[in-house]
Amino acid sequence: MGKRFLTVLAVLAFLCGVVFLGPSGAADEQKAPDVIIIQDALWSKHTKSPVKFSHKKHADEYGGKCVDCHHVYKDGKNTWKEGDKVQKCSECHNEPTIKGEKKLSKDKQTLNLKLAFHNNCQGCHKELKKKDKQKYADIPTTCVKCHPKKK
Repeated sequence: MGKRFLTVLAVLAFLCGVVFLGPSGAADEQKAPDVIIIQDALWSKHTKSPVKFSHKKHADEYGGKCVDCHHVYKDGKNTWKEGDKVQKCSECHNEPTIKGEKKLSKDKQTLNLKLAFHNNCQGCHKELKKKDKQKYADIPTTCVKCHPKKK
């Protein structure tokens, strides 16, 4: 009975460690999926097809840095660093206007989710094309390249 009791106690200790230490321990590290489908619930109806975004390719093959997309601004400076919690873009960029978003006030434009995606993604892609048109000829900068027509 002593051996069985110790085994049960060890299993219980392990489970308690997983349950109680998990949220503050190694479980905190987030693993990004290789591909992310950008289709936010902020919009009940989407005007274009969702974007299939390869997180793995941007990070591994294209040399993108985490802070190229992930950010938390304090006093005009991005204070987010690798290992910090990654939030959905719409947690902060929660202004939902889809049509006429560029007519919003500057403050609302900053919070607009569509502009946040487009400014970050298209901005980066357009910069790369300026640097090397041949090397980056295939990166998307138009609507249908990112939002393919539904079949």
